Amino acid sequence: MSQALDSAVQAALQTLQDPQTGASLVAEKAIKNLRVDGGDVSLEVELGYPARSLHADLQKQVIAALRAVPGVQNVSVAVRSHVVSHAVQRGLKPLPEVKNIIAVASGKGGVGKSTTAANLALALASEGARVGLLDADIYGPSQPMMMGVSGQPQSRDGQNMEPLENYGVQVMSIGFLIEADNPMIWRGPMATQALEQLLRQTAWQDLDYLIVDMPPGTGDIQLTLSQRVPLTGAIIVTTPQDIALLDARKGLKMFEKVGVPILGIVENMAMHVCTNCGHVEHIFGAGGGEKMSLDFKVDYLGGLPLDIRIREQADSGRPTVVADPESAVALSYKSIARAVAVKVAQQGRDYTAKFPTISVQNS
Repeated sequence: MSQALDSAVQAALQTLQDPQTGASLVAEKAIKNLRVDGGDVSLEVELGYPARSLHADLQKQVIAALRAVPGVQNVSVAVRSHVVSHAVQRGLKPLPEVKNIIAVASGKGGVGKSTTAANLALALASEGARVGLLDADIYGPSQPMMMGVSGQPQSRDGQNMEPLENYGVQVMSIGFLIEADNPMIWRGPMATQALEQLLRQTAWQDLDYLIVDMPPGTGDIQLTLSQRVPLTGAIIVTTPQDIALLDARKGLKMFEKVGVPILGIVENMAMHVCTNCGHVEHIFGAGGGEKMSLDFKVDYLGGLPLDIRIREQADSGRPTVVADPESAVALSYKSIARAVAVKVAQQGRDYTAKFPTISVQNS
């Protein structure tokens, strides 16, 4: 009876799918600590990406599938997410206390990259991840305003800066260290060095993801950062019109040349929905981001509308995901964030920490 019940339970589990990927939970090795004791079944489901909003429904599905097995009386299921560190460019190592660094980039300014980066960071945090946000735009830092954070970073050890925090996201920006109206007139090497210091001399605290809001363009600063910052992957933000897509393609190719995986494309301002009548109009064209994703064989993560509320909420220091978390736009950001996290989870894992450090000494 016990062996037959075990087999029936295993068969029931085979029918269950990952809510994001559609793959078998058994094939993904997401089923942990399965125990069958008489009519009692207990197990854990471990997802490799943050998805707190999906846990309850997945738990119900597992319980329903197992209770349908003859002989099963009680079912105990715990669903949790566990994010691990993934591989970065050859020759680089992940930062201590940061499991995965994701660059949010665009080939040009004005496409909503910073707003997208802030909302994706907040969306990942809302799904249960520990998230940091690095504002890498030295010449036009906007994350302090968008994230509603002000003040100067403090240092506990005299060497590293403590990140500021709001809405559960750790934030660092050059904007915290300079006067708001002071123009940055540094040349490229100085700006790059400042960014590396912001990245490496910030005392990030046990992050699953660090979102880097990259400066716009594909010049020396962007190339140097993509070579020196240990990136798990990059997201390309574009708008649908051809002129933006030309530059977005350059940004994508830059990351490919330095061995950074492209996690996908986000199409911002994809459409405008009239607040009075609901009419949908593609002001900047239609399908540009999707076509680009097909051309480069990368994922199309989703489209976001041209909506005045996104701008108003970001300007007020309460981005959409926190200002109106159940709105259609916020749910779109959360859906994109989960898709990004799944792509990260599918990357090769980082094993550098398992190798001993070899030092050569003259004797």
